[in-house]
Amino acid sequence: MAYLTLKGINKIYPNGYHAVHDFNLEIEKGEFIVFVGSSGCGKSTTLRMIAGLENISSGELLINGVRANEMGPREREVAMVFQSYALYPQMTVYDNLGFGLTLQGVDEDVIDQKVREVAHILGLTDYLDRMPRALSGGQRQRVAVGRAIIRKVGIFLMDEPLSNLDAKQRVTMRAEIAQIHRQTGATTIYVTHDQVEAMTLADRIVIMKSGYIQQVGTPYELYFKPANLFVAGFIGEPPMNFIRATVHGGGITIGGTAYDISHNLGRQEGAYNGKDVYFGFRPEAIRLGEVENAYHVRATVELTEMLGDNTNVYVNIGDTNAILKVNPHDAPAIDSQITFSIPYTDTYLFDAETELVIQG
Repeated sequence: MAYLTLKGINKIYPNGYHAVHDFNLEIEKGEFIVFVGSSGCGKSTTLRMIAGLENISSGELLINGVRANEMGPREREVAMVFQSYALYPQMTVYDNLGFGLTLQGVDEDVIDQKVREVAHILGLTDYLDRMPRALSGGQRQRVAVGRAIIRKVGIFLMDEPLSNLDAKQRVTMRAEIAQIHRQTGATTIYVTHDQVEAMTLADRIVIMKSGYIQQVGTPYELYFKPANLFVAGFIGEPPMNFIRATVHGGGITIGGTAYDISHNLGRQEGAYNGKDVYFGFRPEAIRLGEVENAYHVRATVELTEMLGDNTNVYVNIGDTNAILKVNPHDAPAIDSQITFSIPYTDTYLFDAETELVIQG
């Protein structure tokens, strides 16, 4: 039995807005699950329903096999870390960390031991006597995380905890959150709009759009086996390139050149004759020049972006634009004509009507 189960969860507000549609998910004990999607997709609302901060309109939430719909937040034994830190400004770091245990009536000696253990894990030992206003954003976020993990609850809920930090602090905190999860082994549900956070932290990712689950899977599965056009375009930076074309006789035409895609269509070749598809490939999948077992594409270079470890090359293929990711040492000149190859195994086809991936 899964540790946390969401069965047909819906959230409908009094004004009729349907924020979450038929959300189904089973989470095992100790998993790190990330809800990811753009603003307004329902990920934070789902997290708040798990926490007990939002009522569930319909469906069932089970925690360790027990129905939790009617339980209050405290009964669910969850701890939540908010985007805003939510620290008590009049309390020191020490008192912020220990406040939850104080409310539970835990002995002062035990509180002191636990506070110092958590402070050591999070690198806060030297800051225990400071007030929150004297801390950096990253340090405040550590206190917020520490206040959650000190309670030893079964489920950690984190709602965009790194969004207020700068880029360098986010990288550091990502590593710290991953380390804390390994040390505590707690079931963690983490909400973000940042795909890098999702890919680097998650055991499994739940991608949402407009209140619906689009796909659930490991970072590897979502990157290499996207279920639909939205997932394929959401995961990856720069995003996957999509070229819309019509299938004729098992082939499509891109930039005036015909390509046989019968090996992509497979058994569905006949069913798609005369229909539109999206031909997809990731910017980093290409090879400059011509290689075997690949599509060879002619293009004109419009712009290049040198990023250090790679260069993004913006190209025009007939009336279609695409982005290529190449080694900086091999970056072509602007306005030059190039040929690049896309290995057959690194291409995707999506039904233009349903936007679902075509399994050949």
